[in-house]
Amino acid sequence: MKNLLICIIALWTGEVLSQNKQVLYGLEEVPQNLLLNPGSKVPQKYHFGIPFLSQIHVSGGASGVSVYDIFGESNVDINTRIRNKIFEMDDKDFFTINQQLNIIDFGWLANNDIYFSGGMYQELDFISYFPKDLAILAWEGNQNYLGYPFDLGEISMTGEVLTVFHFGANKKLSDNLTVGVRGKVYSSLIQFQSINNTGTFTTRESTNGVNIYEHELQNIDVSMQTSGYASLRDADGSSEVISEILGRTFFGGNLGLGIDVGATYDIGRYWTVSGSVLDFGAVFHTNGVENYEAKGDYTVNGIELIFPPLEDGEPTFPYFSNLEDDFENEVGVDTLQTSYTQLRPLKVNGAVEYRFGQPLSGDACDCYNMGGGLETGQSIGLQVFSVFRPKGSQLAGTLFYNRRLWDFLTAKATYTVDPYSNSNVGLGMVADLGKFNVYVAADNLLRYGNIAKAKSVSLQLGLNIKIYEQ
Repeated sequence: MKNLLICIIALWTGEVLSQNKQVLYGLEEVPQNLLLNPGSKVPQKYHFGIPFLSQIHVSGGASGVSVYDIFGESNVDINTRIRNKIFEMDDKDFFTINQQLNIIDFGWLANNDIYFSGGMYQELDFISYFPKDLAILAWEGNQNYLGYPFDLGEISMTGEVLTVFHFGANKKLSDNLTVGVRGKVYSSLIQFQSINNTGTFTTRESTNGVNIYEHELQNIDVSMQTSGYASLRDADGSSEVISEILGRTFFGGNLGLGIDVGATYDIGRYWTVSGSVLDFGAVFHTNGVENYEAKGDYTVNGIELIFPPLEDGEPTFPYFSNLEDDFENEVGVDTLQTSYTQLRPLKVNGAVEYRFGQPLSGDACDCYNMGGGLETGQSIGLQVFSVFRPKGSQLAGTLFYNRRLWDFLTAKATYTVDPYSNSNVGLGMVADLGKFNVYVAADNLLRYGNIAKAKSVSLQLGLNIKIYEQ
């Protein structure tokens, strides 16, 4: 059991790549900034994302442990390090993976009035909370925990792979205010979730004298909802699996609807506030649904330590067979095909920015835009981010500094405090090389000397064609 737990921890801490794109948010030089705030200012007339290259994003982390904590050089035995981390963490600690790939992305300014944009992207999103009680039970057993109710409700996880088709409109309502809205259609490839579970497992001394101990499962209500898994499991060969996945990619999966809204407002000449609400929507799982559910109470009065005789050269264990039958009768695991609705993880962004330095127009008066903000070569600000998860929202705060280095090159540096770390330094670079727009952004740069010490990593990069004049 301990070897299994070591493998699980290695997987959790090894390649867990959050949804906060603090380096790209508000970076108007990047067209994909509109996916973070549909009400952002838009400097270009047109943009066309290079297919599969306009945005590549991987991010995530573990809030309570890093690879180095477990596998780094130390005089402390690895088993002791694992045990210490199990007791340091709690059931609010989590492990996440988020990945996005833009397949198609485009936009154009219509009649010098409204900037329309749309496209299609694929997303993978996973979160699992740390089930501390079950980790203790697996690592130490229950011998020293008589009478302690191990909480099965700590089991909480969700995961999905889907494609998103989107189309939005962005309009400058006045010199000060720009607003935007984006509609989305979700097509789910595969999804699973196990949330809102309840129940306890308790070992205590037996009261009926049959055995020394009795093990009690009480108020069990544990479920796993899945969509798209059963048909892939039953597919005949890889070609059928690929065909099934491609069909779901283009509106063949379980569908859902969502909306993004955002706005940017200039307060005077040098201050700007902005905000957005993303993925306010849901996916409705009605096809290919297979759910597993266990409910009830069950008490085991010990286990018989008598090995039965061999039959045909193989041992038989009728006790365990009877135990399984008894568990099925009392609690059972039902397989259901009940439809369910899955809410998308709602994300909220907000920022305030102060601009200073030389005006980009070269004219400090900027008389053609007396009511709006003054565009300068430098700015500083504060951004806040929240994503809603099964056990509450995850918050992050970012200080940023934005600077136009040359006419073709912009840089943005960030310092972020989030559930993973209080020392996350990030950097983004955007270059306009003729009509080609290239950007790259990464965070946790202080950990790149030894990435194993990082509790989270994030990388975004992309390539677009951007046209400023018709």
